[in-house]
Amino acid sequence: MATLTAARRLVVKIGSALLVDRKTGDLRAEWLRSLAQDVAWLKGQGMDVILVSSGSIALGRGVLGLPRTALPLEQSQAAAAVGQIRLARAYEEALDPHKITTAQVLVTLEDSEDRRRYLNSRATLETLLSLGAVPIVNENDTVATDEIRYGDNDRLAAQIAVTVGADQLILLSDVDGFYTGNPNEDPNATRFDVVDRITPEIVAMAGDAVSGLSKGGMKTKLMAAQMATAGGCAMAITEGSPLNPLKTLENGANCTWFTATLDPQAARKRWIAAMKPRGEITVDAGAARALEGGKSLLPAGVTTISGSFGRGDPVAILGPDGRRLGQGLCRYTGDEARAIRGRQSSEIEATLGYPGRAALIHRDDMAL
Repeated sequence: MATLTAARRLVVKIGSALLVDRKTGDLRAEWLRSLAQDVAWLKGQGMDVILVSSGSIALGRGVLGLPRTALPLEQSQAAAAVGQIRLARAYEEALDPHKITTAQVLVTLEDSEDRRRYLNSRATLETLLSLGAVPIVNENDTVATDEIRYGDNDRLAAQIAVTVGADQLILLSDVDGFYTGNPNEDPNATRFDVVDRITPEIVAMAGDAVSGLSKGGMKTKLMAAQMATAGGCAMAITEGSPLNPLKTLENGANCTWFTATLDPQAARKRWIAAMKPRGEITVDAGAARALEGGKSLLPAGVTTISGSFGRGDPVAILGPDGRRLGQGLCRYTGDEARAIRGRQSSEIEATLGYPGRAALIHRDDMAL
């Protein structure tokens, strides 16, 4: 079975029911402080950690005096606007004693469906992690509508895990794993320790949400597992209510692990390679050698560009002899790429009139 300390990059999803007391609507401050201790412990071992946290609506509705029943969309958005400030402050105060910088990242479903926004989100998260910060990610409930929202943070956490190439995703839940049936209703239900493949029979065993505070049920957790494992990320479901829930998991707490057959980088490369290219970029011999050595593609090494493509679109990469070397997601539009073709990265701002990224195609967005 997997262990947390073996991960290079970890995403942890925290549900509303863990953060907010169901009776009072107040933040469970002691539990959050214990989670912060776990995060500091993992970061002390050189691990990147991202927290995907619910709780803004649950916190905000109490402040605004809204009922603890299902809210109309506009009231949910108002509660999120009030609660998100308190949620961000709570994480900052919990992690600050450990000298950990927090960052708030709010996203919607459109941010992952649009490749340009996807690349922006990925670049922001990668930069935050490289600077030692812990991003606190939540759905932007203040503007999300029924048509564009994730609907639950289980799938949002899986999307974030795939976006940043995480090794492991941990769903801190109100149950200690995935069962053959609802353990609250079926006394004969048994828990899976490991699920290697999510079959139709496994999907049929899933039930619906039972918590009054959270939207996600076991079905959404299985959808998250399908998304995460396809992206090379192992996923665990475990009960999150005990103090120090991550250390508790590492010390052998009940859980269910969903295994991944590929590592995150290989899964991402396969996804990029399967896309239909929107254009072609031909490089010189020096750039071809650099790419084979694992480098990013810089504008200086580009000789010709063909096709009409947008930022984030897949393009084929050709060598000086016309041989296809691979393909990648371009960080510039076709017109921008043509303008900076053959130029040094230091000349990009003067050429385009605004600062841009040094690489035309980053090595992480390339499949050779």
